Amino acid sequence: MSVSSLDSRVFRNLFGTQEIRDIFTDEAYVHRLIETEAALARAESTVGVIPSDAGSVITEALKNVEIDFDRLSAETDIVGYPVLPLVRQLVEQTPPGHAKYIHWGATTQDIMDDASILQIREGLKVVRRELETLKGVLAKLAEKYRDTPMAGRTHLQHALPCTFGYKCAVYLSSILRHLQRLSEIEARTLMVQFGGAAGTLASLGTHDGPRVRAELARELSLLDPPITWHVARDNIAEILNFLALVGGTLGKIAYDLIIMSSNELGEVSEPFVPHRGASSTMPQKRNPISSEVILAASKLLRANAGLGLDAMVVDFERASGPWHLEWVAIPEAFVLSVGSLHQANFALGGLVVNSGAMRDNLHSTRGLIVGEAVMMGLAPYVGRQKAHDVVYEACRTAIEQDRSLIDVLEKDEELMGSLDGKKVKELCNPLNYLGASQIMVDRVLEDIRR
Repeated sequence: MSVSSLDSRVFRNLFGTQEIRDIFTDEAYVHRLIETEAALARAESTVGVIPSDAGSVITEALKNVEIDFDRLSAETDIVGYPVLPLVRQLVEQTPPGHAKYIHWGATTQDIMDDASILQIREGLKVVRRELETLKGVLAKLAEKYRDTPMAGRTHLQHALPCTFGYKCAVYLSSILRHLQRLSEIEARTLMVQFGGAAGTLASLGTHDGPRVRAELARELSLLDPPITWHVARDNIAEILNFLALVGGTLGKIAYDLIIMSSNELGEVSEPFVPHRGASSTMPQKRNPISSEVILAASKLLRANAGLGLDAMVVDFERASGPWHLEWVAIPEAFVLSVGSLHQANFALGGLVVNSGAMRDNLHSTRGLIVGEAVMMGLAPYVGRQKAHDVVYEACRTAIEQDRSLIDVLEKDEELMGSLDGKKVKELCNPLNYLGASQIMVDRVLEDIRR
């Protein structure tokens, strides 16, 4: 039975995908623990810490072990950690002459950290693939709607004109930075952990310990750090905060889509799927379900990032509890981030863009959205502050008397004495005040092509 929406039979596919859940199941985690124990045996055989044939014998035996998960659960409840109970079962199923070399010189956290890093590595591969897909989706939207004008908004009010392609290119720029961050993270954080009881590798002697760690890193295709990191958890915190950053970007996109989907704006809607977003009582409803899920997930990702930061503050050479926070935060963060990316790719990949509504909304304030354009056009003649005051009064009059801005301006003798009628009309056309929107779209797309 589930107690979380992330693995609930009812809700799980809203918040995650089966692929990412499979990477973090109990079975997958135990498999990674066993994989690490086998790799450690091979590394120690190679270095000569245990008999030269022990590594291959142990590896072969561990390929076919059958784990009693009920027993593992019961014994973990007593011990507090799963490694010792697991090792007992591994030893029972390995030839007696070699079984004693399983877990040689290691400690519980070594094996658990390495298993977790192996899961993280696989999880990051899925994150990368989903980010690459989203990059392509947003690039197509940015290119297609490069010149589609719409109202730019600040504080939920019309600010200045922009294009929908510009908005999509802004989203895309974040995704490109996330992909860059991911490459840096993979090159910096995916380190092997092997330190023994207090991290000093004392049980293997002065020189053999570091050699075993290096060989274990090679066996697991992980980085070999110069020193143990089991109480320096910045790498895990960085990964969790990276996933939260991705969630933050997706949350911003989702928030925009939710508001733009409102009846009052009607500028976009998520792809139509029969009954998706339907209401049990209101047949007309077509709620932005993917965006709503993404927005919720982005908040949960930030919470898990905080747990990762808390887990960094550990005592001495073995944490007395903060480490346990990661057991919750890591799987949840990966499920939520991949689930959010999956929802974003669905929503944006089939996004319905109502360019007509964007155009109508742009013109709905009857020229007020280009107040800055008029001010900047008048400023060279009367000074910026004076121009601001003149246009401010014109905008106030237009609002209070429900008139168009150009109608008010054309009645302003002071302004018309400085600008001719043709110039005023040009300044009041929102399509003439898109700034560098399209140029910046082109630059982002050029970055992708390079």
